[in-house]
Amino acid sequence: MTVDADPGPRRGGGARASALVLSLTARIGGLVRAEGLEEGAHLTEQWIADELQVSRSPVRRALALLEETGIVQRIPNRGYFLRRAGDDLEPVLGRIDAHGDGEDVYLRLVDELMRGGLAAEFSAAEAARRLGAPVREVQRALTRLEGEDLVRRRLGRGWEFQGALSTVQGHDHSYRFRMIVEPAALLEPGFAVDAAAFAVHRERQEALLRGRVLSASRGALFQAGADFHEMLVGCANNPVLLDAVRRQNRVRRLIEYRHQYDRTRMIGQAREHLLLLDLLEQGRTEEASRALHAHLDRVRWIKTGIGEEPPPLL
Repeated sequence: MTVDADPGPRRGGGARASALVLSLTARIGGLVRAEGLEEGAHLTEQWIADELQVSRSPVRRALALLEETGIVQRIPNRGYFLRRAGDDLEPVLGRIDAHGDGEDVYLRLVDELMRGGLAAEFSAAEAARRLGAPVREVQRALTRLEGEDLVRRRLGRGWEFQGALSTVQGHDHSYRFRMIVEPAALLEPGFAVDAAAFAVHRERQEALLRGRVLSASRGALFQAGADFHEMLVGCANNPVLLDAVRRQNRVRRLIEYRHQYDRTRMIGQAREHLLLLDLLEQGRTEEASRALHAHLDRVRWIKTGIGEEPPPLL
């Protein structure tokens, strides 16, 4: 492979990865594994473009996204190099699509509910006409949303949207509630590190940094974060606190899905989650509590834009 003239990734407006770029990251991952490339291998834009039969511009953006995940390293004036062997990469080939996990009708219904495209009370037939989708698929999506406490069946006919967090202010209030409860849970007298649970969640967060953040569905990304925070609160051995956090996760799921398109943001959150595990395992509980408060405040601001921007945790 030859060295490209390396202008570097275009940072402006690059936080949100398009479906094309997400797809290319999966194909690049597959190409690296298929070629059996080792750590330190040089990946040039031209070689990738030739192998995948695409132009260099989207390849450049895909490489920049892979750099964010830590899969490749960019060296100025030299280009991109693998930071781990192809065999060690998360197998993302063929697992990314424009909708994240193929839940097209479900996610389109979420968007319609969130932006007021459907009335607070509606029928499955009305939703199907609005989406241009089969009624049967809409019914399945509504049944799933009912299980998530986001819609409920009316006594007569039709459905009712439970949009408590459908506004920016409602989402802000939810995060401020969590900023009170979750850091305090770490300081509870009954708090104890669950070594087995910590190991499981450390592996999940590290998998996100190995490339899983690019291949996981929006729902899976949300659940990984929700499970992590519920695990931390569960270590307080206070079922009232845990129930409160679980309720918040159920009702905020709808609006959270709309933010999961920005996958690069999830990389920073995974790193912060790992930092929290490190602090707690080292017995630095008060520091972890402060870090968790700062982590939640930062995410709150990213998603709502309310107030002044808090400094990043890392």
